[in-house]
Amino acid sequence: MFQSKKDTIYLILAGIFITNAIVAELIGGKLIQIGPFIMSLGILPWPIVFITTDIINEHFGKTGVKKLSFITAGLIAYCILILFIGTKIPAFNTAETVNDEQFYAVFGQGMFIMVASIIAFLISQLIDVSIFWFLRNKTGKKMIWLRSTGSTLISQLIDSFIVSGIAFWLTGKITTSQYLNMSITGYSFKLILAIALTPLIYLGHHFIEKYLQNN
Repeated sequence: MFQSKKDTIYLILAGIFITNAIVAELIGGKLIQIGPFIMSLGILPWPIVFITTDIINEHFGKTGVKKLSFITAGLIAYCILILFIGTKIPAFNTAETVNDEQFYAVFGQGMFIMVASIIAFLISQLIDVSIFWFLRNKTGKKMIWLRSTGSTLISQLIDSFIVSGIAFWLTGKITTSQYLNMSITGYSFKLILAIALTPLIYLGHHFIEKYLQNN
């Protein structure tokens, strides 16, 4: 049994946060192109991570976000370990099942991307929480949109360039121009979505406060 309604809320938010972060890592190795723009498919779940980060920040403070960020990084590392072991175990090959080459093509090369993502994730999350609470202390409970967007604006700029640089540029998978294109595109996409989804943060705050008030 949970000790309080607040524990229940934290568990739900943590589940949403961790699920989307891990899914983003697993699909991050696939690059897509929309017109002249190149980006990783892994950026699709990140706006949900932004929303849950801001809601957790608001209701559970720095400690709640930092604790969850380190737990998530540990779980991503666990995924890397399991995937690494999986690439070393020979497949039972039939026409209907995944063979070793197919498995490695999807998950094996993605492991390095996940390592890069852990580094970028932790750095960006720590920056995000610091900026969020700097703005929170300046504005009090007002202007949720400012601290939400402001923290994302800086943290995701750093995240986008770190993860693309380590995972794709330093490994020689993309050229410098493609790296800049991918980083700027990914950052712009995440920022636009974060701004567009700001109403969901207000909606989340509303339902949480209403839930906590109803005994």
